[in-house]
Amino acid sequence: MFVASSAPPPPDPLSLPLMEARNRACLSFPVLVFFVLIFVSNEANLSAATNSILTGQSFSGNQTIVSEDGTFELGFFTPGNSRKFYIGIWYKKLPKQTVIWVANREKFISNTTSSEFKLTQDRNLVLLNQSKTPIWSSNSSSPTSSNRTEAVLLNNGNLVLRDMSNTSVIFWQSFDHPTDTFVPESWIGMNKVTGEYQSLTSWKNSEDPAPGYFSDSIDSGGTSEFFLRWNQSEIYWRSGTWNGEYFTGAPVLPEMRRTTIINVLYIDNEQRRYATCTLKNNATITRQVLDVSGQIKQWVWLDKNQDWLLFWSEPDAQCDVYSLCGPFGICDSKSIPYCSCLQGFEPASMADWELNDYSSGCVRRSTLKCGKNSSDGFLTISNMKLPSNSHSLDAQSSDDCSSACLNDCSCTAYAYGNGCFIWKGELLNLQQLYGDGDSTTLYLRVSASDIQNTKGKSRALPIILSVVGAVILSCILVGLAWRVRRSRMIRKGKLVEGSLVAYSYAELQHITRNFSEKLGRGGFGSVFRGSVPGSSDVAVKRLEELRQGDKQFIAEVSTLGAIQHVNLIRLCGFCSEGSKRLLVYEYMPNGSLASHLFGGNHKIINWKTRYQIMLGIARGLYYLHEKCRECIIHCDIKPENILLDSELCPKVSDFGLAKLMGRDFSRVLTTLKGTIGYLAPEWIRGLPITTKADVYSFGMMALELISGRRNSEQFNDGNISFFPLFAATKVAEGDVLSLIDKNLEDNVETEELTRMCRLACWCIQDSETYRPSMGHIVQVLEGGLEVNIPPVPQSLLALMEDREQYWYEESSLSSTN
Repeated sequence: MFVASSAPPPPDPLSLPLMEARNRACLSFPVLVFFVLIFVSNEANLSAATNSILTGQSFSGNQTIVSEDGTFELGFFTPGNSRKFYIGIWYKKLPKQTVIWVANREKFISNTTSSEFKLTQDRNLVLLNQSKTPIWSSNSSSPTSSNRTEAVLLNNGNLVLRDMSNTSVIFWQSFDHPTDTFVPESWIGMNKVTGEYQSLTSWKNSEDPAPGYFSDSIDSGGTSEFFLRWNQSEIYWRSGTWNGEYFTGAPVLPEMRRTTIINVLYIDNEQRRYATCTLKNNATITRQVLDVSGQIKQWVWLDKNQDWLLFWSEPDAQCDVYSLCGPFGICDSKSIPYCSCLQGFEPASMADWELNDYSSGCVRRSTLKCGKNSSDGFLTISNMKLPSNSHSLDAQSSDDCSSACLNDCSCTAYAYGNGCFIWKGELLNLQQLYGDGDSTTLYLRVSASDIQNTKGKSRALPIILSVVGAVILSCILVGLAWRVRRSRMIRKGKLVEGSLVAYSYAELQHITRNFSEKLGRGGFGSVFRGSVPGSSDVAVKRLEELRQGDKQFIAEVSTLGAIQHVNLIRLCGFCSEGSKRLLVYEYMPNGSLASHLFGGNHKIINWKTRYQIMLGIARGLYYLHEKCRECIIHCDIKPENILLDSELCPKVSDFGLAKLMGRDFSRVLTTLKGTIGYLAPEWIRGLPITTKADVYSFGMMALELISGRRNSEQFNDGNISFFPLFAATKVAEGDVLSLIDKNLEDNVETEELTRMCRLACWCIQDSETYRPSMGHIVQVLEGGLEVNIPPVPQSLLALMEDREQYWYEESSLSSTN
């Protein structure tokens, strides 16, 4: 089901480029032919374009029926290169055939010329193969004796079997029997009258629409919650219950409730309980699919790109899908493809794996030998998320646990930690983990030959190393001169976590000439310029008021040092000596964005560069929020923390320092001087913050980049100018040209300016649910999504009308300068 809001929404911040108006020319037959088809030629095939099949009619080969507005088409299709044919419904106008429904998904046909899709005299839709044997039927029952029955493909993609004399009487419809796709106006739920459930079931693979292992259905216990299940049993994702606006447990980011292109409804009446949705704009094409990967995905067609855009997917982590890799398969979130086999195993069906169907899992290369003469052993597999179907044994040691497993012919693995646990039969839902977490070591039972192969590889390692030894030695010699020269200056520096250098305090004193050239000061400390001989200049930040222990500090710094992105400042090293904590960054020759916007001594940045700077900042923050192993909330986005390299490429600095400093929200409020103007309302009010706090700061900074002026200015007469209030009002009025920096002299791209102004005002909405995510912000700036006119935030209106105290204290406004 779609997990967006069905409550009357505010104007949408994000909507997709509209497709061209659909051709709604009705297709019709001459009256005479119409009567002939109904009353005379009951066994006739379709001979002209139509949206319906009448009683006795059939089609075969390349014949199809098309919905009245030309959106959907029903006919024979073959998925991929399978050479297997099915009856399906797809989007007619799209260049990529996208199937939304399949009739005979479990039984294919091999010849369409001699096969028939037919509406029989007993008012059933039937698919006959080349032998005229029925392989699929609608199994519909008609409550009327009327022979005037038709099967019609409606404009919403629903194939209905109805009474021609009363079209509201429907005998059967495809929406009651969905396959893997949910489209607007269809439904997923339960029919209380018949007891039938409407569920989505994934395809087996990209070339086989047969039901796969994954399904999406409503709670059979009677609640409004929807579950994603593996094999109709294991629940691996749940939507949460409906609260009148959205499904509460759905981890889709909050702005989806406002920015999506659909309205969602949950209905519970005497006949049904189900979720459905309607389009906000009929020109938009969107669908939700339960993918072969086990993820539920919402796709939107971009006419501009002539391709589908993935709008969201759940669960977000692919390896959270239960048993994605099948028996004895390991899911690794950092590997492409995600699935691989345990040591001593190989894919059960390589053909299936090549089609991204891993459900068959892996099989042993060698057979186990159980009994007194068993030569089986165990391979050690570290950092595993263990299967849940374990058996606990009373064993006093790891050796006892190992022996118990060997003596049980059905035992395939064991683990020893807080007790002895063994697994019997197939191992499912294995995941490779990184870091601490809930991982442990798994001891996998394998044959003696597999153990020997592993040892053989181990013995071969010295030989391999000796072969490449000369190459390694050459590399060492090449770098030796650099190392010797560098060691004269940095004798105690050690490389940790790859390229991250651990400096001594004395070394950094020397590099910075006793911290003589100060580059600036931020909320976390002062920054000084340094020079490392034989290398480029660096920026050294001296942290203040740090209360972390040494081990915790080094662990956090190592994590930050591993983060690499073109729009994030690179951490080169650190110092941790007692209370002396310093960070060493790459040096940015063009300083901060603030110095260019407000310094007065820099060359004016043109509009094209400003737009690319904003896009680069968004990409950097998107990486921190959604691409790092752990989500990093910056907590201090402002122009001073955006640095520019020699090409004016933006680099977000000071990311991760809020966590590194161990500060809570109140601590930040009292120490981050000069940044109060960028703090989100929920932060000021002491509420928990999310990544949307960074989005708010990003919006405030975007307004400064557009206008070239500070958001808050206090004049000598005591009056305060608050630019976001003016900007939000002008954007709502459609007057964005009045907001641009006068230094640009109107040399701007109006379309880009409009997009950026609207986006900035969506970012500073009072409620975080109205603000887009950084991922959507990147898509907007790249031109993939359009932005509607946002409302003026209520807090700004309150300020304008002077009806209540705004969240800033007047004394703190002056600190933004």
